Amino acid sequence: MRVFGITGRKNSGKTTLVVRLIEELTARGHTVSTVKHAHHDTDIDQPGRDSHRHREAGAQQVLLASPRRWALMRELRGAPEPELDQLLTRLERVDLVLVEGFKQAGHPMIEVWRQATGTAPLAPEFPAIRALASDQGDGGTGLPVFAPDDIPAMADFILRETGLDKVRRRASSMPPGVDWTPVDQVLDRLRAGIQPIEGALDLPLWQAAGHVLAEDALARLSHPPRPNSAVDGYGYAFGTVDFAAGPVPLAMGRAAAGQPWPGVLPPGQALRILTGAILPPGVDTVALQEHARLEGERLTIARAPARRGANTRAAGEDMAAGTVALRAGTVLRAQEIGLAAALGIASLRVRPRLRVGVLSTGEELVGHDTPELPAGAIPDANRPMLLAALARLGFIPVDLGICRDRPDDLRAALDGAIGRVDAVLTSGGASQGDEDHVSALLRAEAELQDWRIAVKPGRPLALAHWRGPGGQRVPVFGLPGNPVAAMVCTLVFAVPALFQRAGAGWRAPVGFDVPAGFARVKQAGRREYLRARLAPDGRAEVFSSEGSGRVSGLSWADGLVELPDGFADIRPGDPVRYIPWSGFGL
Repeated sequence: MRVFGITGRKNSGKTTLVVRLIEELTARGHTVSTVKHAHHDTDIDQPGRDSHRHREAGAQQVLLASPRRWALMRELRGAPEPELDQLLTRLERVDLVLVEGFKQAGHPMIEVWRQATGTAPLAPEFPAIRALASDQGDGGTGLPVFAPDDIPAMADFILRETGLDKVRRRASSMPPGVDWTPVDQVLDRLRAGIQPIEGALDLPLWQAAGHVLAEDALARLSHPPRPNSAVDGYGYAFGTVDFAAGPVPLAMGRAAAGQPWPGVLPPGQALRILTGAILPPGVDTVALQEHARLEGERLTIARAPARRGANTRAAGEDMAAGTVALRAGTVLRAQEIGLAAALGIASLRVRPRLRVGVLSTGEELVGHDTPELPAGAIPDANRPMLLAALARLGFIPVDLGICRDRPDDLRAALDGAIGRVDAVLTSGGASQGDEDHVSALLRAEAELQDWRIAVKPGRPLALAHWRGPGGQRVPVFGLPGNPVAAMVCTLVFAVPALFQRAGAGWRAPVGFDVPAGFARVKQAGRREYLRARLAPDGRAEVFSSEGSGRVSGLSWADGLVELPDGFADIRPGDPVRYIPWSGFGL
């Protein structure tokens, strides 16, 4: 974000100038945020307010929310005052941040220097001061001088100094004359239109991994099934012994995991007990063996537990029998299989694994293993790439081969996929070229949903349901032919829908904000995805080329940076949304 400062000595009129500049800059269409620095103790709360009482009680952070605004209050409690760079990361993306104070920072500033203060200017001490708002000249500094009430001139100066005067916003980056569909609208339609596959089967636990749970699984047993010891030590009934008064008698034998101690422990006695052993009647507390000392058949505890139930596990404290252990729609991993086994579940009712066909289209394509490349041919990179991605996501990839870009061949390939797969990814032939028959065929013979989407890369994208000879409907994702666009559109559009088709529910990609390690001006009109990876300093760096044919950028990257649909003027350090490959499920 661009940052500009207003500084000056106490009572010079800094705040008044900041307020008037905010009014001027926002009237010109710029978004503005502010940071105000105070040397004294400052507060935005009032004693007696609920939020103030929270803070006084010791809360580290208090978020105060209302229908009109929200504020996050952070108590430093002796921690160092944060630097300006740290504070700026807390702000959302705007055109300009006006900073009042922080005169030692490095961003450009205007100093308010007024005769009424009777002080010398700060400018000679701080080289970041670029101009004066002064009613007494430049004070020998040689800096430009603005009259304190010449707000338009100072606004112009700030825009020039920050480069905002060179930023031009276009209404849209998309070519006119086409009905472009925003990304979120397409995702909403997909979410509403994709139905889960039907059918379910019962599988033993070890075969269920990778499947989607078809119905809730209930715990057959509690976990743990019985109260047991969490440590090696000595068990007794709390309140029946007084270790401070001297040694207590030790019962004969011991309790161990799988070897319960028979009988009932009498009050006033202790019993040797090991981790995992069932607590026999008469034992509700365990003392650590590290605190114990044996003297023949009598026990001394140096530090006895202060509460009943110490160092024990209650029956069902993890999960009780009859409760829902796993929800329908869960993609079963080793972790869920382990939980089911611990709860006595022997088998799970699951959906069949989703079968996804991958079909490449194009007269120019040949298999990647072709010994000699014919003239005008190119290896098919998309099909192996997408098949590998589907396998990594846990689906069953089905290779539908290469189809010539001819309507009859495409129709036959899609008809032949009915019954073999639950969804189809095609690549190539999704634009408006004379030989791009995928979109034309889907438009004429399928239930086409969208095919001109405001996204880069990959705006020619067909999304439809193909109805086969038997009436069965199969979702078809007509992807662009360029490898980068094909992969990005698969991750953004197809993967969430495929998880929903598999019965696992909609799986939106998971990303997080990181500082940008690049500069870019993006016009409004479409969402953009840049191949990116995180540098050692945590900043997102992007691939040198935006070309969709540069497949090397996919290998170079560790994920994607997502730029919003609207205008964006990104500078190094600005927050951007980064989605690692793992955020898509890869």
